[in-house]
Amino acid sequence: MNEFFQMGGYAFYVWTSYGLALVILLANLIIPFKQEHAILRTIARKLRRKQRGRN
Repeated sequence: MNEFFQMGGYAFYVWTSYGLALVILLANLIIPFKQEHAILRTIARKLRRKQRGRN
């Protein structure tokens, strides 16, 4: 098992690559959700302003 985690002496590069890939994949999931939430909030705010202007 230890040999697997040592990766033939390349463990630092291999595990760093896996970690970086994981961070990028998570960012590709999280960022669009945050952007969608911000856009929906902006649209709701604009609609409320528009409705107040009509009254």
